[in-house]
Amino acid sequence: MPVQIKILVEMRPAMEGFAGIPQEARLLFYGLSSLPHVEVEGLLQTSTRFVAQGAPEKPQPGFTPAMASDRYSNVIASLADPPRQSHLNRAARIFRKQVISAWLFLTTIIGRGDVRLTRLNSKDFSNFIWQALFSKSLPERDLSAVALGNYRICSVPRKAMQAAGLATLMWRRTALYPRLATSDFDVFLGQTPFPGRVSEGTRIIIRYHDAIPILMPRTTRGDHHAVHFRALQSNVRDGAWFACVSGTTRSNLLRLFPEAGARAVTIHNMVSHHYFLEGANLKAVTDIVRSNLYRTSGWLPTFRNIPEEKAFYERHIEEGSFRYLLMVSTIEPRKNHTLLIAAWNLIKAEYDPSLKLVIVGTLGWGYENVRSLLAPQIARGEAFMLHAVPADNLRLLYRNALATICPSLGEGFGFTGVEAMRSGGITIASDIAVHREIYADAAIYFDPYSTASLTGALADTLYSEDSRATLDKLKQRGREVGDRYLPDNIIPKWERFLMQITDKHPHEHDPSGLC
Repeated sequence: MPVQIKILVEMRPAMEGFAGIPQEARLLFYGLSSLPHVEVEGLLQTSTRFVAQGAPEKPQPGFTPAMASDRYSNVIASLADPPRQSHLNRAARIFRKQVISAWLFLTTIIGRGDVRLTRLNSKDFSNFIWQALFSKSLPERDLSAVALGNYRICSVPRKAMQAAGLATLMWRRTALYPRLATSDFDVFLGQTPFPGRVSEGTRIIIRYHDAIPILMPRTTRGDHHAVHFRALQSNVRDGAWFACVSGTTRSNLLRLFPEAGARAVTIHNMVSHHYFLEGANLKAVTDIVRSNLYRTSGWLPTFRNIPEEKAFYERHIEEGSFRYLLMVSTIEPRKNHTLLIAAWNLIKAEYDPSLKLVIVGTLGWGYENVRSLLAPQIARGEAFMLHAVPADNLRLLYRNALATICPSLGEGFGFTGVEAMRSGGITIASDIAVHREIYADAAIYFDPYSTASLTGALADTLYSEDSRATLDKLKQRGREVGDRYLPDNIIPKWERFLMQITDKHPHEHDPSGLC
């Protein structure tokens, strides 16, 4: 079937994390690439670093294959190698950012000088593309589908574009952001509100994950709420379409911008094929815990030597039954780790003194309180902080945990509970609207502001006379609900949506039909 729609997909988040938005960016790129009538290219841009320019967008006389290969190598090097941290280099980067921001500001206000994109042919650099963008979420069999694709380079950092747009607020009520040269594409798909505009004739879709920076500003850091709001406001003004990850997120978007209602649909996130039911394997779990410990001050006991460390973990992990609760999330206040720690301590005292706590996640911000609460239990071998856990290993952690706890105060979707369900685990989640929407009746719910509520949910689910029947029912229902978010069930919704907004489909757009 001939290509009908050309899409440029922002891939910046895929380089910046494991789960959440980074995972959705990877899965969405893969899913769209599977559509026979859609041609997908990825946009490579960083938040703060300048990326070397790739090959020219259009063929140029005298531009040889050797010159192209040199350009491609420079792109990979600029993406792979962290900048030098000397005072001189830091000052040079700051000066360059200021100059570029000023140039973007001037060209934006006079309406000339689009941000040009260059090309990267990934054929000779597929290993880097795979490792840097996709390997954290996709199985190896998908390498050729994503790592051998075409990519465009935006050398200008995202924050420089943000700065240029926000500077226009000196005389405007809404920010005017720089424009990307996207005339080659029917659609530009941005992950999160995008601080930029696109060429005339290119439709822009914003993958809208949540309005938390605006509606829960105290749970985000710095000026994230202002940056988020201004870019979102600009996208709405410019006629962007919004593919919201949940009905809850769509409702929150329309609370802020009711005028976007006719251009906002709900298309849920996808769960990776990495998550499926397999047999229990506690020996593998203990190996995973020891191999992925977060080896940073405060998250690991102090040992005098390697034999002492080995004996410590053999005593606290490998001997006897390793029973644990699991939480998978970035460490930040919104995720509500402190409530789980308090409830876990009560359960240990009243029901199960040997119960361990395993937390998997990267450090976000405001995590000092969590670290101070966990430090004594970490020192006693009762709690374990892990990071950089591959998806295949995370599946085993979900499968063997007594339960996966999702205590967040606010979410846009909630990958963790779905992944646990798909892996054959139990999900116990905070009673917030999005969890009810996504997890349905396949989870146990509790008040995220009440330690007693979570303690009661854990006791009733895991330690009551009816717990075995409850667990069996949750596992069965969890597999059914988890299947809703497999790519095979989500990608057709994207296909219909793309056809409609690009006028490739005879049916009139109906947002309710995609929810």
